[in-house]
This record gives sequence, C-alpha cells and structure tokens, in this order.
Amino acid sequence: MDFLVDAGIFCAVAYVLASIKIVKEYDRLVIFRFGKAIGIKGPGVTLVWPIADSYKKADLRIITMSIPMQEIITKDNVSVRTAAVCFFQVVDPFKAVTKIEDPIEATRQIAQTTLRSVLGQHELDELLSARDSINAQLSAIIDRQTEGWGIKVNSVEVKDVEIPEGMQRAMARQAEAERERRAKVVAAEGEHQAAEKLAQAAKLIAAQPGAMQLRQLQTMVEVSAEKNSTLIFPIPIEFMSGIQNTQSQPTDGESLDVSAANKQIEHDPR
Repeated sequence: MDFLVDAGIFCAVAYVLASIKIVKEYDRLVIFRFGKAIGIKGPGVTLVWPIADSYKKADLRIITMSIPMQEIITKDNVSVRTAAVCFFQVVDPFKAVTKIEDPIEATRQIAQTTLRSVLGQHELDELLSARDSINAQLSAIIDRQTEGWGIKVNSVEVKDVEIPEGMQRAMARQAEAERERRAKVVAAEGEHQAAEKLAQAAKLIAAQPGAMQLRQLQTMVEVSAEKNSTLIFPIPIEFMSGIQNTQSQPTDGESLDVSAANKQIEHDPR
C-alpha cells in the first residue's frame, strides 16, 4: 500500500514538473487542449499539462527576409534584375499559428510576387529616383495581404537594381547631354543679364553729353597703365563738326576784301 502511495506521489510530482515550461520574453505559446486552441501563454513560467495540452511556439522578434533577384520588365519595357529585403514580425501569435501553416514562407512568396507586380508598374527612371515611394508602396501592399495571418510588415527595401550594360551607356550619354544643356542655359542667362546691364549703361551715357568724354578719358588712363607702344585715340564727331563749322565761316578781313573788290568792279567803266 505504501508503495502505491509513493508511486502515486512520484507520478504526480513528475506530471507537474513535466508540465512546467519556461517561455522567453520574445516567445509565445499557443495552447491546444485536446486539439482545440484555448489561448496564448508566456512569457515566463507557464504550465502545459501533458497528454491534455499541446502547444506551438511563435517568435515575436522582427524577421529579416531577403527577397532573391527577380527578373522584371519595367513599364517602359526595360529588363532589369532587382532584389529586396523585407522586415516583418508576428504581432498576433494566435492567427500566425491557426490561420496559416508557415507564415514566414507565405510572406516570402507574397513579397516576391508583389515586388514583380509593383516594379512592373513603374518606369526605369522611377526605380532609380523614387526609391522611397516605391518602398512605401511595397510595404503597404504586403502588410495588407499578411494582416490576416497576424503578420506586421515594418518595411520593404529595394536594395539592388541591375541594369543591362547597353542601357547603362545610354544613361551615361543622357546624363552628359543634360549637364551640357544646363551649362549652356547658365551661359545664356549670363549673357542676357550682361546685355541688359550694357543697355542700361548706354542709356545713362546717352543722357549725359559729357559722360562719353569722361569714359574715353578713363579708358585712356587704363590703357596707358599697360606697356603699349601705340595708342590710337578716336576724336569725337562733335569735335570734328565744330572744326568744319569754323573753317566754313569767313573772317572779318576776308569780308572787307570781297566788298572792296565788288565796289571797284561796279565803278569801272570798262
């Protein structure tokens, strides 16, 4: 009789000890009792009764999943190869265990198909320049599809875009042509501004009669500072016209001689 009691006590203690489970902070246990899900336990020390209970563990840490290289045809019919990385985690262990068999593999498949679908809707320039908006679009679509599985997609990053060599050369030529165009535009704008300033200066000089002479004198001073052997100085037209007017007018002596000669001719009887 004592043996049976001791055996019973031993079995009871062993049963209790076997039911003790230590759950880590980042894990949760989904408990099934006779095949029916009854709840979630953890973290810390919890009891899972042998024979009656069973469990499946769910990891709540963020999972980093690499999406392998995908062959994609962009919207402008350019063939590129691209890869990405997806960051997600289980936020509802009950759904992750009871709604789908392998949530990680399912998320991987969804991420691959979504990557091909979304990138195929964009042109090559957008893949290279609008990477942030494309990443946000990918993350939102994948998160919406995995929400029913208790999965939260934190972010999706397109990390590699491989372009054919011929397309790389074409893009290099395009970039060079764009730089030349910008340089010409800047030079043209500079010439336009310089022409406007020269026109304003010409108007100011034309409004002041003595401004041109002062400008000529300033030019002479600047040129004389250099080591030049010959200096050609243009004479203003106003100065030349003044000399011509002076030469065309007769002097007082010449006027008297002409008048005396005319009078002598009038009194000559011949």
